[in-house]
Amino acid sequence: MPASSISLSQQMLRRRPVIDAPVAHGTAVHLKRGITAFQLTMFGVGSTIGTGIFFVLSQAVPEAGPSVIVSFIIAGIAAGLAAICYAELASAVPVSGSSYSYAYATLGEVVAMAVAACLLLEYGVATAAVSVGWSGYVNKLLHNLFGFELPHALSEAPWDSDPGYVNLPAIILVAMCAVLLIRGASESARVNAIMVMIKLGVLGMFAIIAFTAFDANQLKDFAPFGAAGVGSAAGTIFFSYIGLDAVSTAGEEVKDPQKTMPRALIAALAIVTAVYVLVALAALGTQPWQAFAGQEDAGLATILDNVTHHGWASTILCAGAVISIFTVTLITMYGQTRILYAMGRDGLLPSRFASINRRTLTPVWNTTIVAIAAGTLGGLVPLDKLADMVSIGTLTAFIVVAVGVIILRVREPDLPRAFKVPFYPVTPVLSVLACGYILASLHWYTWIAFSGWIFLALIFYFVWGRHHSALNSASS
Repeated sequence: MPASSISLSQQMLRRRPVIDAPVAHGTAVHLKRGITAFQLTMFGVGSTIGTGIFFVLSQAVPEAGPSVIVSFIIAGIAAGLAAICYAELASAVPVSGSSYSYAYATLGEVVAMAVAACLLLEYGVATAAVSVGWSGYVNKLLHNLFGFELPHALSEAPWDSDPGYVNLPAIILVAMCAVLLIRGASESARVNAIMVMIKLGVLGMFAIIAFTAFDANQLKDFAPFGAAGVGSAAGTIFFSYIGLDAVSTAGEEVKDPQKTMPRALIAALAIVTAVYVLVALAALGTQPWQAFAGQEDAGLATILDNVTHHGWASTILCAGAVISIFTVTLITMYGQTRILYAMGRDGLLPSRFASINRRTLTPVWNTTIVAIAAGTLGGLVPLDKLADMVSIGTLTAFIVVAVGVIILRVREPDLPRAFKVPFYPVTPVLSVLACGYILASLHWYTWIAFSGWIFLALIFYFVWGRHHSALNSASS
């Protein structure tokens, strides 16, 4: 029946079938499955390590002092609980769209639309934020190698504390990632895997050098702002765990997704958390925690300069960061294009968003739109205005996934699952509580901006999306 013949509440609560779900007219039904388990694990590691360690320390340490180590662990626990929940849903609902698709299958259409808005905010703003941080390392590398930097007017956003005209390196990075994504998902996965190995090697070098100058006295004033500071920093740091979510956006392009996706999620989480804590501890032991506040650009490279008193180590680190932060942008852009694809396939966005190029089998239209939006944000908005907006979208999506595990267990207990959450239902409940704790610590203005974004998304759903949903034809 048409959408107008069922009640609004029925439209809002209808769920997308897990198997043989209808698709909107004129959309592509399948993407190419070519991503391996190792490549998918590197997706998670590549899109996560970089956002946190390479430049968020300069924002998180001033909030918590040396106890930022605890903040990293809290954020890691919250992300770990969520990753386990993601693993079960990814094995049961192996499609593109991440928590949007999971919410659609468990909580209904209107919740799925709200979650999609969270994810689009999460990935879009994350892409822009990472590209801004990349710009600082480009300038540091140019200075070390050639003795010059890009003009301030072309490397800082106009609304920064020290404003320029545009952050040109951020725009260039987004454009390069867009070109690679248009060429193909499996090609992007291979490039990402190589770059991640470079990234891990560079961070290992940093930790070894930094520990040579480790001074335990730097940790004495461990928690200068108490539990509130730890929680606030955990909220900022959580921004760096979104890569685990990106793994689940590749459900329709992974070989043997029921087994591959849970393994990749858990392996990526273990690698990421270990590297974060190791590098944060090494960095904190080299200088007073107050010094981090002035190291927004290329902070780890600055630490190496202070330790070695030579430029060679920081030059290697900057080169590694320039190469490896590329992977974060690449995968967050990838994730956003696949969420848009899933929404177009389901009819909640125009079918153009679910079209794919016949030769490359990639959503070229989506990639172009995402590149324009992210490049504009990265070029014009400073980093400190972006990080918290990513955290709130991520945390909301994580909570929905944990609730979705419980609902799907009750509603479809016999649905095949290659992986099941251990200690059910304690684990998903703890995931909700941990994410809720971090959400409560975020700034009030972040909540206002987030609420406004969700409100706009729901207006779009009520005015357009519900009338064009693919489920309308399924119920006719």
